[in-house]
Amino acid sequence: MDRHYSQVQVASDLENGDVNFKVGLNRNNIKEVCVNGKTPQNISSSIMRKKSDPMLVSPNVRFQMLGHFLTNLQEVILGTKLAILFPAIPLAIAADYYKFGRPWIFALSLLGLTPLAERVSFLTEQIAYFTGPTVGGLLNATCGNATELIIAMFALYQNKIHVLKYSLLGSILSNLLLVLGTSLLCGGLANLRKEQRYDRKQADVNSLLLLLGLLCHMLPLMFRYAIGEGTSTAYSTLQLSRVSSIVMLIAYVAYIFFQLKTHRQMFDSQEEEEDEEEKAVIGFWSAFTWLVGMTIIIALLSEYVVGTIEAASDSWGISVSFISIILLPIVGNAAEHAGSIIFAFKNKLDISLGVALGSASQISMFVVPLCVVVAWAMHVHMDLDFSLLETGSLAFTIIITAFTLQDGTSHYMKGMLLFLSYIVIAACFFVHKIPQNQISEGKPFTGLFAA
Repeated sequence: MDRHYSQVQVASDLENGDVNFKVGLNRNNIKEVCVNGKTPQNISSSIMRKKSDPMLVSPNVRFQMLGHFLTNLQEVILGTKLAILFPAIPLAIAADYYKFGRPWIFALSLLGLTPLAERVSFLTEQIAYFTGPTVGGLLNATCGNATELIIAMFALYQNKIHVLKYSLLGSILSNLLLVLGTSLLCGGLANLRKEQRYDRKQADVNSLLLLLGLLCHMLPLMFRYAIGEGTSTAYSTLQLSRVSSIVMLIAYVAYIFFQLKTHRQMFDSQEEEEDEEEKAVIGFWSAFTWLVGMTIIIALLSEYVVGTIEAASDSWGISVSFISIILLPIVGNAAEHAGSIIFAFKNKLDISLGVALGSASQISMFVVPLCVVVAWAMHVHMDLDFSLLETGSLAFTIIITAFTLQDGTSHYMKGMLLFLSYIVIAACFFVHKIPQNQISEGKPFTGLFAA
């Protein structure tokens, strides 16, 4: 009876955190506790920490928090070769505060956005360790497009529809040709002796989604050319664009449900056993907090970029179309670019394709129609008519990408062709505005290759 009472008392004192009693336990008492199932492992560890741990840990809490912060700071800020560009962020803020030249503000903001976009990729990768590859890939594409979405919203707010259209179009072109092309090129060169294969099912779904988006972009353009210019045509084109945008948003929501629920196994990336030891270097909430903070800074710099893009164009002698279609997406897609190339080097083409195609599909089927709907609510006339040259470039880009990914295998030549296609389109938008401006002013053309 006494023995039973002592065992119950031991368990009770352990549960209540009686430190003095635990110190007095001998081996026999501990053995009795273990026999009756009252081991410390079976007792709630949280209760034991609340009672006893603060007595031992509380003097070091501040040092632990400081060490944790410094570790995160080293991983997030100093963990990239682009860290040398971080000083451009305070310099851009100072340039705006002290009213420096607007081209300087634009250049510094563009430089500051580059490491931020790349670090967003790192943070979403860390979060992906906790959410799984499918949700992680979707999160990577979403957060990777945060720069483009924020720039688009500021352009819409300032009623710069041409900048908005150019930047979104450039983001699609950049993801499909530059990001995917360099990924396949680098991955093919790094894995010359390995067979590079990927799941065609995922690529086919994204290709079909992009083709639907292309149809919705082409219909307003073809409608305008079929009916002719006029006030009624512009109104009809605007209404058609709004209806098409709603259809695109419905299709994208269905795609998300298809990806995360009904056919999730189709989008699960293939994991290799030797890579299972890879772990997150920072915690989930730390990564989330850094992600929110960097998104706020991206929003500030994006406002600077949109507000000074025309001044930079006039000062540098480069058209707004080239800056918006080529330069801005290169900066905004730094996240996708870095992540996609890293996975391609590791011969994980499913993840690379998921990032590049997923980001392009999200811009085409979600961001673009969302901007049309938001503009509709703001009583701003924005349609899906991206003009002939821009829409034609988009059409050939999607067709070339679909043909490239049709057989489920990859090599560096495919990446080379996609990359060269992007160079040709970039050259086109670099020169196409200059002759028109000079002709309208009655000046002879003295282009790049003129004698």
